[in-house]
Amino acid sequence: MQGAVERVRAVLREAGGSEEIVELPAASPTAAATAEQLGCPVGAIASSLVFDIDGNPLLVVTSGAHRVDTRLLARLLGVGRGKIRRATPEFVLRVTGQEVGGVAPIGHPQVIRTLVDVALDEHPHVWTGAGLPHSVFRTTFADLVRLTAGEPAVVAAE
Repeated sequence: MQGAVERVRAVLREAGGSEEIVELPAASPTAAATAEQLGCPVGAIASSLVFDIDGNPLLVVTSGAHRVDTRLLARLLGVGRGKIRRATPEFVLRVTGQEVGGVAPIGHPQVIRTLVDVALDEHPHVWTGAGLPHSVFRTTFADLVRLTAGEPAVVAAE
C-alpha cells in the first residue's frame, strides 16, 4: 500500500504544492487520535469518507469535529436518503486504491465526485490522510477544494 502514498505525493507535486507527507508515530484511525498526535484541534482534521450511492462513489472530506449528516447529503444531491450508504471497505479500496483508515482526498485511480466540508475553512491549515493510516499532509481548505476539484458544502447539521 506504500504506492498509495506515492500517488498522493505525485498529485501534490503536479499541483505545485508541498510534497511533504508526515508519518505519525502510530496509526490514527480517528480524527481525535490524529489531532492528539499532531497537537491541533480535531476540527482541523479533514477526514475522507467514501459513500456508495447506487454503486457510484461519493467522497466527503469532512471536519473531524462532527459527523456527516446523510439526510443533508441526500437533499443536497437530490437523491433519496436510503440511497446514500457508507461504503464497504472493499468498495473503498476498489474506488480509491486506499484502505479505510488511511484514505486521502487525492491520489485515486479514477475521478471521484467530492464534497469538501466548509467547516474546514475555519482553520488556517488542515491535516488530511495521505494514503496510509499513519500518514498525513498539511494543506488549506482552498487547496483541498482545488486538489480534489471538490464542491464546498455543508455536510453536517449545525
